Amino acid sequence: MNIHEYQAKALLRDYGAPVSDGRVVLKADEAKTAAGELDGPLWVVKAQIHAGGRGKGHFKEADAGEKGGVRLAKSVEEAEAMAKQMLGRTLVTHQTGPEGKQVGRIYIEDGSGIERELYLALLVDRQTSRISFVCSTEGGMDIEEVAAATPEKILSFSVDPATGYQPFHGRRIAFMLGLEGKQVKQCVNLMGILYRAFVEKDMEMLEINPLIVTDGGELKCLDAKLGFDGNALYRHADIAALRDETEEDPKELAASRYDLNYIALDGEIGCMVNGAGLAMATMDIIKLYGAEPANFLDVGGGATKEKVTEAFKIITSDANVKGILVNIFGGIMRCDVIAEGVIAAVREVGLKVPLVVRLEGTNVDKGKAIINESGLDVIAADDLSDAAQKIVKAVKG
Repeated sequence: MNIHEYQAKALLRDYGAPVSDGRVVLKADEAKTAAGELDGPLWVVKAQIHAGGRGKGHFKEADAGEKGGVRLAKSVEEAEAMAKQMLGRTLVTHQTGPEGKQVGRIYIEDGSGIERELYLALLVDRQTSRISFVCSTEGGMDIEEVAAATPEKILSFSVDPATGYQPFHGRRIAFMLGLEGKQVKQCVNLMGILYRAFVEKDMEMLEINPLIVTDGGELKCLDAKLGFDGNALYRHADIAALRDETEEDPKELAASRYDLNYIALDGEIGCMVNGAGLAMATMDIIKLYGAEPANFLDVGGGATKEKVTEAFKIITSDANVKGILVNIFGGIMRCDVIAEGVIAAVREVGLKVPLVVRLEGTNVDKGKAIINESGLDVIAADDLSDAAQKIVKAVKG
């Protein structure tokens, strides 16, 4: 789960990290009051969406003012005007895709004098199963660009969980970033704060880009992006309360309510499969035969008829879907339950695209009989290869 920048900064502030004072604005007429509560003389007006590259982005609407979702205002009135220009508009960045995201919140904060911009992140290293620090002197840029062009400017190392964070970790980062004097001590302290927050709040990713050295020689987190382990949210009611469902794909949100593992993709063939490995194989074989999957959808091993019905509804709600492949290998999951769910869903929402069903395993004969006797226009398949070829052929004519 991701949260907005202003929420991330509030959390880090509670842990003692240095961040700028700011106010969130939900309505345009609140902007002037919010800006007036800050010291100035410069105000930064930031669109709040779950995507990076806001400063380099652009708004779809012509009346949204100057380019970019991060702007510098020199007066309270100017900050108010910028907030009004952004709220309710659609911001497009390299991470949102061409469709962009609607701005429903604005964050206005005090401006900072910047001497240097640095990069810092903590994340879970899947290879070592440890928390890793990543830092670079090239702050304010996409770390992917830095890694491609100047990989020598990135330092990455993991922390042994047996010892946890130690001051020498912070000093190593400070020396890599070229910090001096009191900044080294600040860095050691800040890295400890961030590591503790990362562990205690079950984060998956913490990115500070940029981490700045102010014109007064102090370290400050100028931006903050936090991501949390969704499987651990039951331990953190305070974090779960920060969820902004308007930022999430409606189909993925609906899937989460029924405990379905669903990820929307850009293809034209919807997939409903039981088991993550089989789902990946199904997606691969669709690509092998010349088409693209529209989603990853694992209904799990203990799916009920109701859950299968909801899964089918989610697939058919995607306007990009031109065909559907149901691929079930029944072990714990019974084929007749899947068949009943598919039939119930088709009768409820209708079937406007080709549907290929491949069943194998527990109660396969019952499942096939249910489908064959339903009177619906369903294409049966004998195996996965046969199913993939049939759905691709049906979609592509």
